[in-house]
Amino acid sequence: MAIIITDECINCGACEPECPNTAIYEGADDWRYKDGTSLDGKVVLTNGTEVDADEAQEPISDELYYIVPDKCTECKGFHDEPQCAAVCPVDCCVPDEDHVETEEELLAKQRFMHPDG
Repeated sequence: MAIIITDECINCGACEPECPNTAIYEGADDWRYKDGTSLDGKVVLTNGTEVDADEAQEPISDELYYIVPDKCTECKGFHDEPQCAAVCPVDCCVPDEDHVETEEELLAKQRFMHPDG
C-alpha cells in the first residue's frame, strides 16, 4: 500500500529528498508523473490509467507535504523500509489504508517507473 502523510506533519521537509520515486511534494506544489522517474509523454500506468507524464497535476494538499499514491512504492525495489517514515521526526508517514497494494504490485510499479535501474 502507499504511504500517506497525516495532519500531524510539521512541514519540516525531511521526507521529500528521501523518496526514490519523487512521490513527495510540498503542500500546494503541482506534481508530475515524470518527476524523478523514466516516464515521459502519454503512458498507461500499471493500474490501467492513461496519463500524460509531462502534465502538471493538482496538489493533493495545499497545506502539508503529501505523497502521490500512484508514485509511491513504499521504497520497494530501493530500500527495506519506506524512507519517509524512517526519517520523519513526528511519525506522520503511515500506511494509506485507501491505497492497498501487494508487494508484487509495488515492485511492478517501481520497475515501470524505473525500467533501467
